Amino acid sequence: MKDIIDIVGAQNIPNQDHQNIVQQTIHQFAESLGNAIDAKDSCTSSHSEDVAVITQEICLQMGLCQEDCTALHIAGHLHDIGKIGIPDSILKKKGSLTDAEYEVIKQHPVTGAGIVGPVEFFSGDNGIARMILHHHERYDGRGYPDGLKGEQIPLGARIIAVADTISAMMQDRPYRDAIPYDRVVKEIENCSGSQFDPAVVSAFLSISDKIETYISETTSAYDDSSSFPKP
Repeated sequence: MKDIIDIVGAQNIPNQDHQNIVQQTIHQFAESLGNAIDAKDSCTSSHSEDVAVITQEICLQMGLCQEDCTALHIAGHLHDIGKIGIPDSILKKKGSLTDAEYEVIKQHPVTGAGIVGPVEFFSGDNGIARMILHHHERYDGRGYPDGLKGEQIPLGARIIAVADTISAMMQDRPYRDAIPYDRVVKEIENCSGSQFDPAVVSAFLSISDKIETYISETTSAYDDSSSFPKP
């Protein structure tokens, strides 16, 4: 198998820059995969990008190092990659899910971790595969797939859980309209200590105005791009 340096054509670039090139390529690849998942459903048009950005902002607010924040950003792009295996009849269903359908939905973190697992960068020390696997765990232990509790849950997964919920609530879904941002903030705050890690919620609340500005700007940009006449 070719080395990634050969693939991206960086053989003649100094070794000092190789790592940056590899990380940039991996990030672009992760972003493309996230976009592919979002394309399955018009309601989730920018969900993976939003989760990646919000995750990184919370990570920076919590004082994590740049390397960890970069890994979290990539994990944000890929957190729903396992939904590629969920039938559209379930993923886009407008009504309530049956118990059996919900069990199918609950498999997407396991599927996602399995998809990225063979990639050494994703399954290594940065823990990206584990973040994907556990991003639906709850701080009180009532989440899935493993019912982990508190700090048993990887920190990255605890951060993605908050970012994922913010983005999901702000978007129209087949079964409900988008929820106003002030209500989203209140819901995140109300679920501190039960669904979410209080430290992560505190970090989010500290930058909630910044996140609101980002969401407002990206939503406007998407609406503008969607308004162009089709060819």
